[in-house]
Amino acid sequence: MSEELQAKELLSGVRKSGRLEDVAKAGCPVHLAHPFETLDLAAYGAVLDDLAAAFPDLERRVTIEMAGRDGNGQLWVGQGGYWCGLFVAPFMDIPPTQRMAVMRFHDFFRVEDGAVVEMQSLWDLPELMLQAGVWPLSPSLGREFHVPGPATQDGLRVAGDGAAALKTVEDMLNGLGNDPAGTPRATMAQYWHEHMSWYGPSGIGTARGIDGFRKHHQAPFLGGMPDRFARMDEGHLFAEGNYVGFTGWPGMDVSLTGGSWLGLPGAGQKLEMRSLDFWRIEEGKIAENWVLVDLLHVYAQLGVDVLARMRELSV
Repeated sequence: MSEELQAKELLSGVRKSGRLEDVAKAGCPVHLAHPFETLDLAAYGAVLDDLAAAFPDLERRVTIEMAGRDGNGQLWVGQGGYWCGLFVAPFMDIPPTQRMAVMRFHDFFRVEDGAVVEMQSLWDLPELMLQAGVWPLSPSLGREFHVPGPATQDGLRVAGDGAAALKTVEDMLNGLGNDPAGTPRATMAQYWHEHMSWYGPSGIGTARGIDGFRKHHQAPFLGGMPDRFARMDEGHLFAEGNYVGFTGWPGMDVSLTGGSWLGLPGAGQKLEMRSLDFWRIEEGKIAENWVLVDLLHVYAQLGVDVLARMRELSV
């Protein structure tokens, strides 16, 4: 059995429950989205208890699971999907809808000697706010809807050498990084499928096709933060089969100096950004990209308490 499959088997129980007690090494840190931040296993378990109290029939549905070693030889398992269930009690003061609700997650687990030794996780809390009718952020440029799993329906059957997929994503990231003004459409077409889907977090939304991606995400993002610096040396890029994952805590440093990304005026604020990503490669190009960004953490660094504003809307 390959080490990737062994790591996935280790996390088979986590796939349904999200709980780490039986598979994690003592002292394993859990880096969770703002406002939770870094937790120990007991504190993380308490957050899951709160989520289960809000969703008594809570399900954790995984649509992508992949594993591989990063450039430093560390073994990672990435799981992406959504929490769902009947939302009957408040969670983080988000008012319940008394209907089915969903919340996307990207969870990345570092495995050593048959145990989880670190977890990095983003939850799309704004997605719950949107469903509850207490949206506290500026309108999304992209489409807000329930983000699907892979179009190929193979997200739970990922296997094989990911070298070719990894090279595609690395070439794309290098090309983007070498062009501070933003990659022109002709260059984008080298790396991205013409019918690509880019699934951003709630607050940015989904974009379709290269032109949609540039209009609804890339151009505002690069215009607002032309000096962005990806911490690729500190991040963890790994691949399996046609899938590539990236995790970093944080993964990028930026200065908000121009434009109006997220409707926020740039005044030179220095920010760090957390982003956990999955890419699916088809015919040598990126066909789908699932992206979660810790937007509440971004707003907090700008002095905006998104949860407090949400509470004002829910009164």
